[in-house]
Formats: sequence, structure tokens, C-alpha cells
Amino acid sequence: MKKREKNIVYRRLIQSYLSSVISISMVLLLAGLTGMLGVNAKSVSDYFRENIKISLIFEDIATEQEVMPSLDIIGQKEYVKDFEFVSREKGTEEMKEILGEDFLDLFEVNPIPISVDIFLKADYIYTDSLSFIKQDLSSLSLAKEVVYQESLVGIINDNMEKAGYVAGVLILLLLFISFVLINNTVRINLYAKRFVIYTMKLVGAKRSFIRKPLLVKGIWQGIVSGVIADILLGMLVYVAVRDLPELLAIMDKNMIIAVFAVVPLLGVLLCLLSTFFISNRLISMSGDDIYY
Repeated sequence: MKKREKNIVYRRLIQSYLSSVISISMVLLLAGLTGMLGVNAKSVSDYFRENIKISLIFEDIATEQEVMPSLDIIGQKEYVKDFEFVSREKGTEEMKEILGEDFLDLFEVNPIPISVDIFLKADYIYTDSLSFIKQDLSSLSLAKEVVYQESLVGIINDNMEKAGYVAGVLILLLLFISFVLINNTVRINLYAKRFVIYTMKLVGAKRSFIRKPLLVKGIWQGIVSGVIADILLGMLVYVAVRDLPELLAIMDKNMIIAVFAVVPLLGVLLCLLSTFFISNRLISMSGDDIYY
């Protein structure tokens, strides 16, 4: 009979521990996803900015040989991330796709000029910087015009700034919710041990003696929960990258690794802090308080 009772108690303890670990793991997974969004917010913003195209159009009389020195100069500009030379033939093919195969019948000579599609570094996609860049590129030999979508630049800058503020508030809110949920989970788990804690206090056990095993358990609980959260987070990232390979070009690999490292540490820290404060409160409870 005693063996059966011990098995029941042991099984209940395991179930309680597992339910706590699973609950904390889900909360840490939420925190990890939030962290992923936070650390990659700038990368996403830079991705959209660096895909804005600036076209440098050369004079109609310019030949490929004449514009080659300008390409070397463009490649050395500190604000240029990448550029693509668009020959007259390639430009003609692109216009045929837009206007139709027979659009050249309206002209005696090919009106498509030689041009260069330039992609800037994200830090230069601002109105003031673009004005300077436009003047700088216009000073190149045989340069006729510098064209870009000013309205698109303004829309992206405004929306990215707003999205940054919203993401910041959302991240702080989710982290606060994560702490509250983990704290409640730990509190419920420890509250079930209040009679054991009170009994230890009655027989003269010191606070540190009572608290130590609880803190050790909290640390291990945070580690196990963090590892589980990392595994689930890794599976989600794998599925996302598998279905959307373009995400690899956007996400910051180093920051992603940092998030995976921080999640278990966050689990340990939150479980440790919650266990410390809640255990102190339980140890301080009077005999009457433990029944309510």
C-alpha cells in the first residue's frame, strides 16, 4: 500500500514538473520568436531599402566603350552596394516585354540609351543622401539623367520607421507577458510545496537551506525549458527557410545564433528570479496563511 502511494506521489510530481517545463518552454518559444523578429527588424528594413533601384541614363550618343570608365568610378563609390550595366540591346529587350515586339517600328533609330541600375547601401536611402548621390552621379562623363522613385523612398522610410516603433512596443509587451506567465507557472508549482516548506521551517531549517534545492530545481527547469524552446524554434526556422529560401538573404545569421543562446539563459534567469522571490514569500508565511 505504501509502495502504491509512493508511486502515485512520484507520478504526480513528474506530471507537475513536466507540465511546468512545457508551460515555460511555450513561453520561452514565444520570447524566442519575438527576439527573432526584433533582431531581424533592421535586416528586413535594409533589405527593402537596398532593393530600391536608381537608374543612371547616359546620353543617346554614348557607346559602351565610352561609359566603361564611369562604371569603374561607380563601383568605387562608398554608397554603392551593387550595380548592373544595362546595354542598349538588353534595354531594348526589356522594353519589348513591356511595350510589345513592334514598338521600335515607331522610331527610325533605336531610342533606348545605355544605362546602369544602381543599388545603394541601406544607410544612404534617405532624401538628403539621395539628393547628393543624384548630383554626384550626374557629374559623370556622358551622364544624362538619374532616375529613381522618390515617392517609393518616402513610403518605405515612413513605414519602416513606424514599423520599428510598433515592433519595439510589441517586443517589450511580449517579454513582459512572458515574465508574468513564467512567474505564475513557478508560483503555482512552488505553492504546492508550501506545507513541506513550512514543516522544514518549524524544525529549524534556515532560509538558505530551504531555498537552495528550490533554486537548483528552478535552474534546471529553466535549462530544460530553454533547450526545448530552442528545438521548437529551430524547427520553425527550418520550415520557414525551407518554404521561403529568400529569408536567408534577409536574416542576420549571427543574431539568430545569439537568440538561440539567449533563450536558455533567459529561461534560467526568469525561473531563478521567480523561484527566489516566491520561495522567500512562502518561507515567510505564517501557519494560518498556508491554508489560503
